[in-house]
Amino acid sequence: MGAIRSGAFLLALSAAPIAASQEARLAAADADRDGLLSRAEVARALPRLAARFDEIDRNGDGSLSPDELRAWRRASTARYRAGEGGFAEHFRRADADGDGALTRAEAAEALPRLAAKFDRVDADRDGRLTVEELRRYFDAKRTARGKPGSR
Repeated sequence: MGAIRSGAFLLALSAAPIAASQEARLAAADADRDGLLSRAEVARALPRLAARFDEIDRNGDGSLSPDELRAWRRASTARYRAGEGGFAEHFRRADADGDGALTRAEAAEALPRLAAKFDRVDADRDGRLTVEELRRYFDAKRTARGKPGSR
């Protein structure tokens, strides 16, 4: 029965635009195979998602259903496309002093993967990363892979 419910979990998720690898991670996180993700399952298997558990758990039942995950993903995508989420949100959080740029220390504290690329991104070598520098850097990376830039 558990495998059937886990399969149902995957089937329900497949209606959403989620990459196969994400579907597999979500199904693997469902340790008890009940078709729902408990707070403990998410904390153990999906730590990045755990921080948003209460936001995703719309009905407050302590479990995440495929419908809740799909709705959250759609809302997150809409916010990102509107410029309210995604990297812009991470940048605002990382900008501890609110000056519109990230110092090496701010990047190291909040965005360690970005901090590792700090010198490559800091085009004007002023020791600060602006949104525009980041946009140019990521656009160049996308272009190098044959994908269109952000503009």
